[in-house]
Amino acid sequence: MRAVIAEDSVLLRVGLIKVLEAGGFQVVAEAGDAEGLLAAVAEHRPELALIDVRMPPGFTDEGVRAAMEIRRRWPGTPVVLLSQYVEERYAADLLSANTSGVGYLLKQRVADVADFVAAVRRVAEGGTALDPQVVAQLLLRRDSDPLARLTPREREVLGLMAEGRSNAGIAQALVVSESAVAKHINNIFAKLDLPVVDADHRRVLAVLRFLGASPA
Repeated sequence: MRAVIAEDSVLLRVGLIKVLEAGGFQVVAEAGDAEGLLAAVAEHRPELALIDVRMPPGFTDEGVRAAMEIRRRWPGTPVVLLSQYVEERYAADLLSANTSGVGYLLKQRVADVADFVAAVRRVAEGGTALDPQVVAQLLLRRDSDPLARLTPREREVLGLMAEGRSNAGIAQALVVSESAVAKHINNIFAKLDLPVVDADHRRVLAVLRFLGASPA
């Protein structure tokens, strides 16, 4: 899979390139700002864009806006945002506009190479990947209905769904059977009053409800 990286820190950018290449990605371009990122994506049409949230000139939300512009110009391009700190509203902004092929990870996750590469690959294949710290903060903040209807275990399952885990991955993390996970997920769908549609879309709707976002 071909990837483009946008990160203003040269040292981190070099490290990300090495990590992705070791994980089987081909880094076809790198950029230090949003303008360079958009030009690189236009030229290479990569299977993944890995983007720092804060880049020149303002070091605020340039990466988020660039990611949303990429998805507007080239729909379906998988994007992963990297952030130094937990800023969950950026994850909600991105997911509210697109429901697949998106990720939001903290930069410290790069140190765990295997997990980081697995999360990035999940996004490149059309899934989602939210940093566990973002999920934990959202769980603390979202205490109103209908999420209040969920049991502690169901909230735990929903949190893992928001990280982008499959049923098998959730079962492994919680040390339970996949059938138990499926039962919890069905309960979540029912308690969140989600419409009866295909299972994958309902998972996305559940995560969006969890984030407090609305699907486009």
